[in-house]
Amino acid sequence: MARENVADILCVGTQKAGTSWLHTMCNIHPKTYSFPNRRPITSTNKEAHFFDWNPYKGVDWYRELLTPGGPDKLSMDFTPEYSLLTRGHIKLCRSLSPSAKVFYILRDPVARAVSALRMHYLWQESAEDSVVEILFDDKFLKIFQEARIMNFSGYVAAASLWREFYPNMHILNYEDTLSDPKKFILDVWGKIGLEWAELDDEKEDLFGKKLVTKVWETKKYFVAPQVYDYLNTVLRPHKEYSEREFGLKFAELG
Repeated sequence: MARENVADILCVGTQKAGTSWLHTMCNIHPKTYSFPNRRPITSTNKEAHFFDWNPYKGVDWYRELLTPGGPDKLSMDFTPEYSLLTRGHIKLCRSLSPSAKVFYILRDPVARAVSALRMHYLWQESAEDSVVEILFDDKFLKIFQEARIMNFSGYVAAASLWREFYPNMHILNYEDTLSDPKKFILDVWGKIGLEWAELDDEKEDLFGKKLVTKVWETKKYFVAPQVYDYLNTVLRPHKEYSEREFGLKFAELG
């Protein structure tokens, strides 16, 4: 019998908001399924990138990639760039995974931007951490554009598009992963239909270890005050709009 969804669990972002950690924690549960790592076509076993990198491969490729070995397994695609998809792509996603559980983790736009910038500087630098500085200069402005900081900060616009097709999409606050990570994960599992009682002793032990493990932590490169000033100025409207629309409070940076 054909599966109802290609992806049973979707996490569409945002980038640098704990999506890799959430995937790691969900992957511990015996009822979930992560597709095989086909890097560089996919990004590890977490991000299929079908709708942005790989649409030319066709729906059958995506379906084959995400089909688990057992009929009761729930397939996962956690691609943060999906938050930037067009309406047409999201409509296609809905046709392929009509009853998927969809999650969107939001983070203080400035804190997220700093983390993303550090990631992009890491990709370009080979020097020791102590000598890499993010200064307000032409290089910063170039990387700011390359990292699509403004695009990734448009939480309300992205959520509005996704909710046209998935009205029950779950909006999560990254800061809850810091204040009470176990509650955060168990709440997500509850929304998916995963039960703690289904874990054996080995999985429980792994859960405890991974719960406090950073995944893809960025280098703590120095960020100049002028950069923070710029980010606060250009991202404040997105922050305030998101807090108002979603009933959240971003307090990561005070």
